[in-house]
Amino acid sequence: MALTLRQLKYFVATAELGQISQAAMQLTISQSAVTTAIKELEDSVGTQLFLRTAAGVTLTNTGRHFLNHAYTILSSVDEAMRVPNLESTLSGTLTLAASYTVLGYFLPHHLQRLGAQYPRLTIQLHELNREAIEEGLISGRYDMAVLLTSNVDNPELTLEPMIHSPRRLWLGAQHPLLRREQVTLADVAPEPFVMLTVDEAAYTALRYWTDTPYRPNVKLRTSSVEAVRSMVANGSGVAILSDMVYRPWSLEGRRIETRQLRDIVPPMTVGLAWRRIAEISPGMHAVREYFRHTFMEPRGSAGFN
Repeated sequence: MALTLRQLKYFVATAELGQISQAAMQLTISQSAVTTAIKELEDSVGTQLFLRTAAGVTLTNTGRHFLNHAYTILSSVDEAMRVPNLESTLSGTLTLAASYTVLGYFLPHHLQRLGAQYPRLTIQLHELNREAIEEGLISGRYDMAVLLTSNVDNPELTLEPMIHSPRRLWLGAQHPLLRREQVTLADVAPEPFVMLTVDEAAYTALRYWTDTPYRPNVKLRTSSVEAVRSMVANGSGVAILSDMVYRPWSLEGRRIETRQLRDIVPPMTVGLAWRRIAEISPGMHAVREYFRHTFMEPRGSAGFN
């Protein structure tokens, strides 16, 4: 089995964080994806790279040596990606729309790398809500968008999901629910709930609550992720949000913990969107190929030739 950059990225994240769950949060993917990648890597190397314990994972002696090589490989690839493609003939302007969460927690790093890879391609960025993005794509004001595709249901648009960020329960460091082996929405329902409203988060939350006989005890509705973080960290409430926006500390320096819910809570899916009948420009093709390569997931043609 051939070694892949995806396996190396997942291996390094797990080695640095010491827990597969924390690596999955940082990478905004599922724990099973990390576990599978590490197993594939160990099969390719022919030996065990981690020792599994109740507290997480630790590197074996072979794993420690392999980590140094992994750092070298990933550093070389990253450096190569930063070198401007001076021979590229790709030029012009691409109008790219993005929603608040995507722009704040996902896109900036990738825009920097796209700029290095395609120095003559100008990307004009617009932050908008989903409705404005959909209307702008259909009317031709925007060429492409990066948004929460899990919120889009428009037959006039082509969607290409890229990552699926699991949603988990956020809790203050001393919250009693942390002592339970399993936590359900029934357990969460009596707790004061901090509801994020930006990017239709409240609407999404109500969809999965509706599938149960329970409802959240909403204490505060806010468009500020930092407000949610502070309220949870200070013990004033709980929240259910995606790993993409998770950070372990509030602005006050208080710890935030997460727990996987036993109930089915859909992930937050981020991806590309464009008008289904649009003529595909070289810039659009380049952006799509960049994201495909970055997330190492083979996909169908999705309307591109």
